[in-house]
Amino acid sequence: MSMFDLSGKVAIVTGGSRGIGLGIANAFAGAGAAIVVAATNPEQSVAAVTQLQAGGARAAWVPTDVSDPDAVQAMVDQTVRLFGRIDILVNNAGINIRKRPEDLTPEEWHQVLAVNLDGPFLCSRAAYAVMKAGGGGKIINIGSLMSIFGNAKASAYGASKGGVVQLTKALAIAWAADGIQVNAILPGWIDTDLTQGARQQSPGLEEVVQTRTPEGRWGMPSDLGGPAVFLASAASDFVTGTTLIVDGGFAAD
Repeated sequence: MSMFDLSGKVAIVTGGSRGIGLGIANAFAGAGAAIVVAATNPEQSVAAVTQLQAGGARAAWVPTDVSDPDAVQAMVDQTVRLFGRIDILVNNAGINIRKRPEDLTPEEWHQVLAVNLDGPFLCSRAAYAVMKAGGGGKIINIGSLMSIFGNAKASAYGASKGGVVQLTKALAIAWAADGIQVNAILPGWIDTDLTQGARQQSPGLEEVVQTRTPEGRWGMPSDLGGPAVFLASAASDFVTGTTLIVDGGFAAD
């Protein structure tokens, strides 16, 4: 349907070299968008761009540390030089340090928040002027079920992802008059490198998630593609400041 068509649009996906980010990038490419993979790992990023280009998409890697304001501004500037505009920003880059709060150092706390919460703010702030000048845009922040649930070994991660939800609301209100819609996706338990680490540290997690999730399985990165295309397209022009849970029913059980 034309309302979901992203032809002619340019999307930045932070952390787009793997996992959820790459799943979203693939969906955007399939809908016609040009993709900037903003990530730090050269090997993974080049592989992601090669995959996207093999499918017929215009794509490029722009090395980006989302916690560094100068690197973020360079990401925006390079995207405009390469593709002329920015229509969509997906703030997906994220990290976790799985420790109980009493074992988490202040440096580790700040490291997680710098990527997971400072990053979406810095990237959104940097992209704002370009989007406004282009007549509007779409910002999609990737939260987590830890935005609404607690976890003893995810205090910094949960705090950062809870902050993402509130940041989403604030940006949506601030920029609605500029034609920019800002929403968040809260993924459930998705099979990624990040959750592979969680499963190694938490024996039995695999079975617990499958049992608790009404759909009876872990999510895949591709499961985030459809919701992201909806929030990136004209189909969601009157949707802003909201959170969309994509978890196979986990939070509803």
